[in-house]
Amino acid sequence: MTRPMRIIIWIGGIALLAATLIDAVAVIGRHVGLPLTGSIEIMQAVVLVSGSLGLLVATAEQSHARVHLLVARLGPRGRSLADRLSDLLTLAFCAALLVGSGWIAVELWSSQEQSELTAIPWRVLRLIANACLLGMCVILLRRIIRPRSQ
Repeated sequence: MTRPMRIIIWIGGIALLAATLIDAVAVIGRHVGLPLTGSIEIMQAVVLVSGSLGLLVATAEQSHARVHLLVARLGPRGRSLADRLSDLLTLAFCAALLVGSGWIAVELWSSQEQSELTAIPWRVLRLIANACLLGMCVILLRRIIRPRSQ
């Protein structure tokens, strides 16, 4: 595993720990009469970061969940073809998400959108999500063009 990938994993892990801490503080705060204002908005932002980075790492490391029922019965050529087809379909899905999300980001770029209670800028979160989607598309495209020898 490369150093940048380890850094991405650490950032995603810290985001998950932050989500746990935020939720724990919010629950305790509600019970003791000191609610954490905007805890749901903060959780949404942190989960977006950890989820996006998690998808990027899973794509790079080829560790997405998959059903081996059919693929395990194929020979080496069939397995390679199934892997490339899977990567192609995943690329199409991620590219469609990137185009749609990018379109929304461009349309709303100058609108100064932010969350209601904590003023978290949605622009930054869209950039993070789109950067991860773009990274996934690049990884998948490289894998389709130059498949690993098995």
